[in-house]
Amino acid sequence: MTDSTPRMAAPSVHIRAIITWTAIFPLVTMGFYAIRPFASDWSPILRAFVLSIVVVPLAVYLVVPNLMRLYGKLSVKKNG
Repeated sequence: MTDSTPRMAAPSVHIRAIITWTAIFPLVTMGFYAIRPFASDWSPILRAFVLSIVVVPLAVYLVVPNLMRLYGKLSVKKNG
């Protein structure tokens, strides 16, 4: 079975980097402030570890794919 839906080219590595940063920065910032009340006496390494356990899956499975879809829709409108 073939898919007749036209496929657009994958975004450049630079666009993917910007999209990834756009996902990561707000998640890290919000996470930092969210854990601050109970993690202020933790070592920076433990804080970074706990934050990364939450931020990485959120970014990889939820935020980045949605931003990539949004980018795809915007680029189709721009080019179409």
